[in-house]
Amino acid sequence: MIIREANKFDYPELRQIYLESRRKGFHWANTKEMTLDDFDRDTIDEYILLAEENSRILGFTSIYLPENFIHNLFVYPDVIGNGVGTQLVNKALEKMSKPVRLKCVSENHRALIFYEKNGWKKVVEEGKPGEKYWVLVYE
Repeated sequence: MIIREANKFDYPELRQIYLESRRKGFHWANTKEMTLDDFDRDTIDEYILLAEENSRILGFTSIYLPENFIHNLFVYPDVIGNGVGTQLVNKALEKMSKPVRLKCVSENHRALIFYEKNGWKKVVEEGKPGEKYWVLVYE
């Protein structure tokens, strides 16, 4: 598996990963409102890394470098648990200064377990009811 910077030619596949992953995993969200265009809107001004194996993109992370903030981490549902997310996060951490922050929806229990297992610490839970998220820090 290689981790590399994404380019515009990768965007069609990245859009698909973003849409499919959210539709299958975000049980708390209205999946009918999700579209392929969400990827472009949700990654404006972000540095995007992707994981690729045998010419197939497996997942991506988008980071906002000025704030050392990981905004998105998504992998195809059929490769969850194969180390794709860990490799993407590790590469992202190399690009930023510590401490690094991210936010994770409180209902996303699988992601919270993943982050805590990989050394992230929950700092505070914020947001209004139905839209709560954890701020996590990696130092």
